[in-house]
Amino acid sequence: MADESEKAAAAAAANADTRRLGAKKQTLDDAYAVPANFLEIDLLNPETHGIAKKRYTDYEVRMKTNLPVFKQKDSSVRRRYSDFEWLRNELERDSKIVVPPLPGKALKLQLPFRNDDGIFEDGFIENRRQGLESFINKISGHPLAQSERCLHMFLQDPVIDKNYVAGKIRTT
Repeated sequence: MADESEKAAAAAAANADTRRLGAKKQTLDDAYAVPANFLEIDLLNPETHGIAKKRYTDYEVRMKTNLPVFKQKDSSVRRRYSDFEWLRNELERDSKIVVPPLPGKALKLQLPFRNDDGIFEDGFIENRRQGLESFINKISGHPLAQSERCLHMFLQDPVIDKNYVAGKIRTT
């Protein structure tokens, strides 16, 4: 008898451990409130500068967040493709995460004597913008990358100090 009651008690305990939690009704205030943690990064307003071989395109990197690891909650900086390359190289060298690839360099579009603007064509700039935006959102969404000093510099400092000392951001 004691054996059967022990089995029944064990079955009841197991059932209690695996039952679904009661669903809390969501109110409209909950549904449309600011999320508990968010990080939004957009690449906007590509601008081409310079002439001839000194020509380049940069993008506005706009970030909004409420994550405590970031000192600024809103920031806007301008970055060019080489800045994204720098960030990728820094993360590969110093962090333990798998860093996704950047959109390609489009070397054929940079050849001289073309009948078009090559890498300065609107279509190419928009495709690159989308690829860079996808890259930076993947990187910045990774919890380990969020504490890397190079990512904070890239997203929030007007000028990237390429002689910085690599390391983690300390939260207090």
